[in-house]
Order: sequence, then structure tokens, then C-alpha cells
Amino acid sequence: MITRRKFISGTAAALILSPLAGDIFAVVKRKNLKDFGFISGIIGEEMKADWKEALKKAASFGYTEIETGNFSGENLEGFLAYLKETGLMLVAGGFEFKSSEEELKKSLELLKKLKAGIAVVYWPWFTGGPFSLADCKQSAERLNILGKTCHENGLEFAWHNHDKEFIAMEEGLPFDFLMKNTDPSLVKCELDIYWAAKGGSDPVELMKKYAGRYNILHIKDMAPGTAKDFECPGSGIIDFPAVFREADKQGIKHFMVERDNVPDGMACLKSAAEYLKKLSF
Repeated sequence: MITRRKFISGTAAALILSPLAGDIFAVVKRKNLKDFGFISGIIGEEMKADWKEALKKAASFGYTEIETGNFSGENLEGFLAYLKETGLMLVAGGFEFKSSEEELKKSLELLKKLKAGIAVVYWPWFTGGPFSLADCKQSAERLNILGKTCHENGLEFAWHNHDKEFIAMEEGLPFDFLMKNTDPSLVKCELDIYWAAKGGSDPVELMKKYAGRYNILHIKDMAPGTAKDFECPGSGIIDFPAVFREADKQGIKHFMVERDNVPDGMACLKSAAEYLKKLSF
């Protein structure tokens, strides 16, 4: 007679001996971030005072990437050389959504010289919002044009969200409209985790809904309380392990620390790096 105890012990032994056991245990193996970066504006004041010292300090915290659309110092070549010296890679930079053709050409040329790889518009709208269906149609058309232009210039393209994309309009949400009415092969989204949560969306579910459409995540935390204020990553209430698990599944590679209205940018970078280096997911 096989008792309950014998069945359980026998099953455990079979698992240990089974060639599938390794796969079962591999599923629960946790991971850590290999690389993470920051957007230069978070230490804007420090960069103005001494850009070399600011970048050197940021790199010492463990950052390996930077997002910036311009260079510091006397020339672009010297800036890139110093980034290489500190171990920082410039992966993305911004430009103006409403640029004229001439302005757009200059912006993209600069991003190419910076070897940015990804060109970003941080406010993909012609108005201040809340947005109407007409606003969305106008923006989606412009985003498709910009995506095509960036592609022709050897750059990936992404637009950055805020919370207003999650305010309902005549038909659904502006965020959904932009994602559904732009070319997936040309127009990606730089998903700001904080702003998505502030708008009432679940960032992880949003990532799942539009898997393959994100090439950068902005890592910004939310303070507890009804005000839902900005916070440095690791000091708030956002479930970043869940975010990174989904990002890992989708192959998202770039994670940029950001915090609006930061009182001490360098301190925020330091505490965020300490959190991200220890984080497992």
C-alpha cells in the first residue's frame, strides 16, 4: 500500500533524479540588472558646475548608460571621449516634437554624431492636454512621420508618455490610440513607469498589452499618499521587481533613472544605484 508519506517522498526523489528538475529550479532563479543608466537632467545643476566630475561620480555609483541630447564641454569629440573613459555609453537623446524640417535635420545629425542610437520626443503633442480624438490623430500622424525620418537616418524612434495620456477622451485613452495608430516597426515608446502609474494604469499590464513596443523604460518611483509625488527609485511604492521581470521577458535593455523636481540629483542617483544593484527579480 502506498501511503501519503511514501507518495510525497517518492515524488520528491523523482524530481531530484529527473532531468527536468534543473529546468524546474531554473524557473525560480532570480536575476539582477546588468546595466542601468540615467537621464542627464537629473544632475543638471551638477553638470553645469563640473560636468566631468558629475559624470565620473555617477559612473562610480554603477551607472553604465546615459540619456542626453547634447554634449558638455568645448566639443562633442571631447565629450564622447570622456564618456568612454568613465565607462558610460550614450544610448538615447531627445529632440523637439514640433521641429521644423531644418531643426529636425540638425537635431538628428547631432544625435547621430553623439552615437545616441535612439531619438526621443518627450512631449508628443501639439497642445497641453487633456487630449481629444482630434489631438490624437494629429499626433499619431506626426509620430509616424518622425519614426520614418529617424529610421532613414539610422536611428530608432520613441515617444515618452506622461499621465495625461491616460485621461479618457471621446473614444478610449490617448495612450491606446497612439500605440494602435502608429507603425510598430518605426514608432516605439519610452515608457515612464511613474507617469503610467500616476495616470491610473498598471505599468506591468501596460507592458504586456503592447509587448515589443518599448525600447527604454524611465525608472522613477512614486511616494506613498494621495499626492502621488515623485520619488527616487527604491524609495517609493512602485513594484520594480515586477517591472523588470516583464522587461526581461520582452528583451528591453535600457533603464534610465529619473526624478522630476529632484532636490539633490546626485544623492538620488546614489540611492537609486544602491537599490538597483541589490535588486533581484
